[in-house]
Amino acid sequence: MATEKYYVPESSPWPLAASVGLFLTAVGGANFIQQATDPDTFQGSWGMPLFFVGLATLLFIIAIWWRDTIKESVGGLHSNQLGISYRQGMLWFIFSEVMFFGAFFGALFYTRWLIVPWLGGAGSNAMTHELLWPSFQSMWPLVRTPDGTTTQAMGAWGLPAINTAILLTSSITLTIAHHALLEGKRGRLIAFQGITVLLGIFFLGLQVEEYIHAYTEMGLRLDAGIYGSLFFMLTGFHGAHVTIGTLFLFVTLLRVIKGHFNEENNFAWEAGAWYWHFVDVVWLFLFVVVYWL
Repeated sequence: MATEKYYVPESSPWPLAASVGLFLTAVGGANFIQQATDPDTFQGSWGMPLFFVGLATLLFIIAIWWRDTIKESVGGLHSNQLGISYRQGMLWFIFSEVMFFGAFFGALFYTRWLIVPWLGGAGSNAMTHELLWPSFQSMWPLVRTPDGTTTQAMGAWGLPAINTAILLTSSITLTIAHHALLEGKRGRLIAFQGITVLLGIFFLGLQVEEYIHAYTEMGLRLDAGIYGSLFFMLTGFHGAHVTIGTLFLFVTLLRVIKGHFNEENNFAWEAGAWYWHFVDVVWLFLFVVVYWL
């Protein structure tokens, strides 16, 4: 019985380099967000340039890393055993993303059903309410904070509902593209995957429009109390994931055009599809919990 060789990739500097880029992006982004909420310290902030330096570094490293991996794949170096490792790795990665968003949803639930009622005097905390914030009203969305800051709640049936329809449609078009890949129908695959990428871009464009509306017309900002913080944290991180997913699908679309995939050798394409469907499912939970309820 013939044994299959297991290909072990050569040592690569890209994981360490990508970690540096990610670290610079995180530190710069956190500093920029912190200073952006304080006009007195925003001038001369080093957070924004550091964020873009880190982001550019990260994107450059990812591009080189993907290039090397693609060369290994089209060069016939990948084996079935390595494919199993890739699938396991992708599943663990998506599981880590579930935990990532689970922590943020947990913060939302904890705030909504425990902290806000507690501040409003629920349970045995009537004395705390009377002494600290007697005028505070327990409500959600929390459009009036204990210190008197007011904002408006983002409704569900405007741009958020349109974006929900866009993402649901994108899951359908990507599923059609997947079936086309498995059936060897390359033209249909390119067409429907291209539509999926465009829908992802439309989603991001409408989210930018939503943020502009929130900041300029609703007073819904990062510093607008716990509701504003949770709103932008959940929707912002989801938007970042949509950006990554759109880029992922665009790269695999280019590879489809170049003929890199077939009915049997297509895991890189499927990994992008798994990620995209995960992002869509997260948005459905987010739409219901953040916008609707």
